[in-house]
Amino acid sequence: MAIKIPFLSTLLLLLLIVEINCEIRHTEIRSDSRPIIPFDEFGFTHTGRLNLSVSKISLSSSSSSSGDRSGLGFFLCTRDSWLHVLAQLEGSDITCALESSLVTPVQRLNSLDPNSDSFEKQMNVTASDQLTLVFANCDANLKVSMNVRSAMYNVDPKTGVTDYLSAGRTVLPRVYFLFSLVYFGIAGLWVWVLYKKRLTVFGIHFFMLAVVVLKALNLACEAEDKSYIKRTGSAHGWDVLFYIFSFLKGITLFTLIVLIGTGWSFLKPYLQDREKKVLMIVIPLQVVANIAQVVIDETGPFGQDWITWKQVFLLVDVICCCAVLFPIVWSIKILREAARTDGKAAANLMKLTLFRQYYIVVIGYIYFTRVVVYALETITSYRYLWTSVVAGELATLAFYVFTGYKFRPEARNPYFAIDDEEEEAAIEQLKLEDEFEL
Repeated sequence: MAIKIPFLSTLLLLLLIVEINCEIRHTEIRSDSRPIIPFDEFGFTHTGRLNLSVSKISLSSSSSSSGDRSGLGFFLCTRDSWLHVLAQLEGSDITCALESSLVTPVQRLNSLDPNSDSFEKQMNVTASDQLTLVFANCDANLKVSMNVRSAMYNVDPKTGVTDYLSAGRTVLPRVYFLFSLVYFGIAGLWVWVLYKKRLTVFGIHFFMLAVVVLKALNLACEAEDKSYIKRTGSAHGWDVLFYIFSFLKGITLFTLIVLIGTGWSFLKPYLQDREKKVLMIVIPLQVVANIAQVVIDETGPFGQDWITWKQVFLLVDVICCCAVLFPIVWSIKILREAARTDGKAAANLMKLTLFRQYYIVVIGYIYFTRVVVYALETITSYRYLWTSVVAGELATLAFYVFTGYKFRPEARNPYFAIDDEEEEAAIEQLKLEDEFEL
């Protein structure tokens, strides 16, 4: 059959940025004619196991063929091997992925009894590697329907304990739990700061507290989610709480960046129309992004619309990241103009410097968490994929700490009490300074 190479290449590219998180999966495939249906990806140790149970197998054909099963089957494959398989298909060395010697066969449907519509397969995986469970349909005229239950896990050779988290992510429950404790500690410290500086506290400071608390709760729920998956293969409802707090955390964080960028509360008590429009764009987009994230996590790459939802999520996330920069840019321009006209050059120069720093830090945070972290996940060995999570969380923690420190309530605000010498020096600096390039 003619394999659609561009489709398969796009699928591989998106698989590179999917989180490897193998739960016990129950999947329903209905009238699916795709040549390749990828299921979960998992990092095996030398004591890995695969349990595969498939039932209600039915084939429907658009031609007069009788539904030959010889081109149907499951196999395991690494990412590197899949690139070579694609090259073999493109070069017509093979006509079906199941024919390649680079894949590990799990079960071909033509080996089943012709009257059988189900099978179970238990398989030991002794090769320590990151493998994807894939179903191949090498007959373009066939549509496949079936119920699939898959479970991939590693077994501790000393204790016999089963671990349903990929080899590179088995430490994640502890990582998320430790970071949640850090954020709860920061929340407690921030409450103390707000109490001590209560005479100079603005509404934005309470909003910052809410963002930190939601981040802590989000991490705590994610720690429990991963812990239950690690031990039982199921989240036992913690995934629902994780999605709720992830949704709230995402919306409040982007809203906070917009509000700080506009100077709301501590510079002015209102939002301009254009700033309100940014919020009206960012908040609905965050809703869409979170819906896309839930669909991506819960369906997995076997879903027919999975690639579309993945592309929607990436696009919406980029738009949100760009949108939150506009209020900071507007504030910088307003402060620069004010510094030259209102006779308070030193005070405005301090504000201007602060917003420039914040602009740079926001760009750095977005770039690191959206680009560098994904790059780390792609180039790092599957056994050390937890390092990309730690890197992303450390960057987020640094961003939260920077934001809290720079915009903390202060009794003696640095914007005030400027003497004449500082004022003159600020005026000279503004005259000599080139226009700030954004």
